[in-house]
Amino acid sequence: MPNFQIVNKKINPFKKEILVPGDKSLSIRWVLFSSIASGTSKAQNLLISKDVLAAIKAIRKLGIKVILNKKFCKIFGRGINGFKYKKNIVINAENSGTLGRLILGLLVNSPFPIKIIGDQSLSKRDFKRITKPLSKFGVSFKFNKENGLPLKILGSKKLVPIKYYEKKGSAQCKSSVIFAGMRTEGKTTIKAKKSRNHSELLIKYLKLPIKVKKEKNFDFIEVNRVKRISPLNYKIPSDISSASFFIALTILTENSELIIKNVNINPSRVGLVSILKKMGVKIKFKNLKTYKGEKIANIEVKSPKFLKPIHCPAHLNSSAIDEFLIIFLIAAKAKGISFFKGLSELDQKESPRLKWGSKILNLMGVKTTVTKNSIKIFGNPSLKIKKKIIIKDFLKDHRVFMTSMIAGLTFGGEWIIYDKDSIKTSFPSFLKILKDLRK
Repeated sequence: MPNFQIVNKKINPFKKEILVPGDKSLSIRWVLFSSIASGTSKAQNLLISKDVLAAIKAIRKLGIKVILNKKFCKIFGRGINGFKYKKNIVINAENSGTLGRLILGLLVNSPFPIKIIGDQSLSKRDFKRITKPLSKFGVSFKFNKENGLPLKILGSKKLVPIKYYEKKGSAQCKSSVIFAGMRTEGKTTIKAKKSRNHSELLIKYLKLPIKVKKEKNFDFIEVNRVKRISPLNYKIPSDISSASFFIALTILTENSELIIKNVNINPSRVGLVSILKKMGVKIKFKNLKTYKGEKIANIEVKSPKFLKPIHCPAHLNSSAIDEFLIIFLIAAKAKGISFFKGLSELDQKESPRLKWGSKILNLMGVKTTVTKNSIKIFGNPSLKIKKKIIIKDFLKDHRVFMTSMIAGLTFGGEWIIYDKDSIKTSFPSFLKILKDLRK
């Protein structure tokens, strides 16, 4: 089967209701928390993607029994210090930055060196930003190259608590330090720029000895040694990052309406919705409820008559960090110039997304101005593409592929988009849901 997708016909207007798969961030965190719980944890609607499967393979290497089928996943946790493994094991994080960084926090007291590897994309990402604070606990690291994977971690029997200042808004780095602090005698303190707080909500639900104090731009977290974690039974809500592609499809397709059911609308994840409302999009949360600390709702969205440009407030960046490619695409149809700044963190993703966001728009005929951390987009509401566009060599970034698909279905032209298999990272059923919407 060819590993590319051809799009040469725009989607027709639609009024539909869909369900997208389980939240990737929550799925991986559930796997890791369950591996150190005392007893059996069960999850439904776990995202069965390459990133989550990589997390399951990782904990199996650490001696944790897992039962996985289409209906549920069971993890037989062995306790906070229950990992059991041989010398010279290798853990492959594949494409997952969440797994690659968080697992390091669980290995800070490993008695043997453990090698962490990843795919081409993950190997290029900066791991020093997490190995640096973890080293202060007393952990040793050995890199094959300057900042990236592969690396080796050797834990310490005498971990010491640390003070950590996380100033980039990385939930992955913050969570990794929390995991390390949970294994350390004494009090570890974290000052962290606002970012996703799934780990903290799980911690609160599990009643672990960890305190979070919220202030305007930062969270202050106190982490004490954890002796026991209760099993965690969880029905994973749907992923708003996956939903974002269909939200965009609806916005960019005239006379269309969509309901996306049971979506995780954690306040640290809904920057996309705040941005879209500022652009004049009618988008609502319905049937709101709280489940084990997470807010869940149905998302209702209608295509607007026109889109307003936006000078995007930088404080929304961290809560929309995975959705900016699709936001840029929507801005391409706005009437006027949109501006986004403070986006250097996009280069810490699977590909340099600021570059790729600009490249896709330029190929469409949309003018952009790009710096290291900002992009200006000159929107064109009447844009209709009538040429061939080829998208390839994007380090198999699943979000580049899916954004390009939405562009082809809404702006026209003939698109040849390579690396179709990249969607297995986070959203294996993406093309199937698209197919259902086209019926």
